[in-house]
Amino acid sequence: MSETQGAAPMKDDQDCQKIGDCHDARVQRIYEYLDGALSHDDIEEVRLHLTECTDCNAEHDLECIIRSVVKRSCSEKAPDQLKTSIITRISEIRVKAGH
Repeated sequence: MSETQGAAPMKDDQDCQKIGDCHDARVQRIYEYLDGALSHDDIEEVRLHLTECTDCNAEHDLECIIRSVVKRSCSEKAPDQLKTSIITRISEIRVKAGH
């Protein structure tokens, strides 16, 4: 993704805490980086910035943890006993409701 298509590029000579309004743009670039939605040059730019900026690196690490937890949660299966219990309870409610 080129600079004109995505969020503002990350400049290594800028202090992230002093930028203020650019924080959202920087976070967006980190998301794009993690999604693999950047060009090779942009990936290298973000990778370099992450090594030099503790704020952005912390944001990157937090997003990685969140994505890992969500991925793990989405892949877990409910135990068969829970499924059976839910289906049984739904059936009981339907019978009582006359359906």
